[in-house]
This record gives sequence, C-alpha cells and structure tokens, in this order.
Amino acid sequence: MNILLDTHALIWFLEGDANLSENALEAIENKDNKKYVSIASLWEIAIKISLGKLSLQNSLDLFLEELVESDIHILPISIKHILLLSEFDFFHKDPFDRLIIAQGITEHFVIISKDSNFLLYSVELHW
Repeated sequence: MNILLDTHALIWFLEGDANLSENALEAIENKDNKKYVSIASLWEIAIKISLGKLSLQNSLDLFLEELVESDIHILPISIKHILLLSEFDFFHKDPFDRLIIAQGITEHFVIISKDSNFLLYSVELHW
C-alpha cells in the first residue's frame, strides 16, 4: 500500500516519539508499503522552525537526510492536487493539512495521521 505521512507523523517517526501509535509505526515500518511525505510538510516544518514554533532533535539538514535514509519519498504538489483542493469545503482550516488531504485522495494513498478532521473528507486514514 502507498502511505502518505502527515507532518506530525513524519516528525514523530523520525524522532522516535512515543506519540506515534503502534498501528502507524507498523504501517510505516512495513517494507511492503511505499512511504511518501508531501513537500508541503517539509515546507511547514521549515516555517515552524524559522518562527520558533518547532524544534527538532537535530538540524533540519540531518532530519532530511534521515528522511531519505528511511526510504520516504517526497511527493510534489501537482495541478490535480490544487484542482481538488479548490473544491473542498472548509471543514479543516489548516492549509497544509488540506493539501495533504487533496494529495492523499488524488493519489489514492492511505494517510497516516492522528487528526480525525481528515475523516471529514473522503480519505482513507490510518492511525
């Protein structure tokens, strides 16, 4: 299965945070699953670091190296993601999450997220 990690799931996985559920961890570590993260998540992380709202255990450079070493692929933003996003109702206000939801739906990916607001859209959520 193809899985798309929400921003918090990515951080918790790469930093070994206990907030990541066992089900989510199993899905991410399953070698049969292909793992993705949205470029929007990386943008969100960089913004939050620069605003002082997020600190990682290591530098962003090392975090991104670990992402690559963990065989997590970066999903770019495409026109089809933007077109679907433009049709969404505003159940969820976070622009990064809305884009991740649009990517998950468009690409038929299972999204790994603790955010139950994702379920307000036609998305397959795993936690």
